[in-house]
Amino acid sequence: MTSLWWFALPVLLLPIWWHRKKRVQVKAEPLASARFLPRTEPRQMRVWRWSDVLLLVVRCLLLACAIAWLADPVFPWRGDTVVVAEGSDARWVEREVQAAGYGAAARMPLPAQEALGWIRTHERELRPDARLLVLGDIPMPATLPQFRRPVMLRTQAEPIRPVETHVAIFSTRTPEWRRLFSALDGPLRVVVDARPGPKTELIVWDLPEAPPAGLRAPLWWTTDTGAFTELAQSKAVAGIRYADGARGRVWASTAWPPGDPAAARALLDTWRELHYGPAPYTAPPLDLAATNAPARGYASGALRAFLLWGLVALFALERMLTHARRR
Repeated sequence: MTSLWWFALPVLLLPIWWHRKKRVQVKAEPLASARFLPRTEPRQMRVWRWSDVLLLVVRCLLLACAIAWLADPVFPWRGDTVVVAEGSDARWVEREVQAAGYGAAARMPLPAQEALGWIRTHERELRPDARLLVLGDIPMPATLPQFRRPVMLRTQAEPIRPVETHVAIFSTRTPEWRRLFSALDGPLRVVVDARPGPKTELIVWDLPEAPPAGLRAPLWWTTDTGAFTELAQSKAVAGIRYADGARGRVWASTAWPPGDPAAARALLDTWRELHYGPAPYTAPPLDLAATNAPARGYASGALRAFLLWGLVALFALERMLTHARRR
């Protein structure tokens, strides 16, 4: 745990010991009648004196700041908090807030994918009596989240927004490829570009010759494996050969464009699932109880950035004072 670094505070005694040096002084007062007295050795006095007090203070502050930066202190200051996923219905959010009794709580708008992660990161900033409410279209995590305090999760699935993808077709059978993409349903919408551009995500290369070397796209479909040298050692899954190259990822099949609706549906579903991934599933409403599981992967506290800047400034000041003392 980072809090164990506080046990290193006794290190501050090192610069104190170093700057406290002994000075030996010999005090001799000659007298006229001293020749009649027995001869004695001079009296020595040991005196402790501080040297370079300003430099000592700076070095102590430098060590204390370094220990604090390693310990990563966080002072609890947040009260009741409502984490609201961006894009949530305002009326529904207000109704849920009032029903849960969080009317005076601070609200934290965040992207839905970051809501639970934000709690895990900033949980140490919450006061012991603070409550947490999460609202919106929160994706279902792979495992049940565990926090050190109770968390209320209230979700509302948002309509799936359409996603536009740009496709460029190089083929003598362009109408067949257009019919294939026009049959695509769901939120994914295909825009066929006359020429590849920065937004082009898929290039259909249905020509026997190799494409220009400067043409790039995240994904290629081709019907001629000889046009792409990277397909020579490629693997095949479900009748589709695939390989990664300098131009992008290449899918190849001699059965394209599909000639029947079932094959077209299979190709479009494979493209949607493998290239874009499945749509996130909205988590159900949950009341997460506090757990005693040890905290893992806490991010740095809010004070750590300020401590780092202070550490740099104190180090620079210490170097300047040390250099000035040696001159």
